Amino acid sequence: MPKTNPYESDLIAAFEKGTLKSVATKAELSKFRAAARATAIKDRRVNIRLSTGDLQDIQVKALQEGMPYQTLIASVLHKYVTGRLAEREVQPRSPATPQGKAAGRRATKTDV
Repeated sequence: MPKTNPYESDLIAAFEKGTLKSVATKAELSKFRAAARATAIKDRRVNIRLSTGDLQDIQVKALQEGMPYQTLIASVLHKYVTGRLAEREVQPRSPATPQGKAAGRRATKTDV
């Protein structure tokens, strides 16, 4: 087990003694559970067509964020439908199709 700092040790001790109390009400807990169920269940599959350039840009962003590109797409769509996607001015992107060896195929980690 990794070393704990004094604050973490105090929390662990309080948890083991049973002295911690929930600050959430039953209504809040049920709201949190419903939200968790709604966001965690991914039971539908969707096929979309994207331009090569857009897909490559999405894959690059996903690599920068450290997540699969499908997860990034799902996250962006979820933020959009829940009204949490903020618009901002976008920097112009590089040309859509790269030249040379990688032209005409999907970007890979070695291309990025």
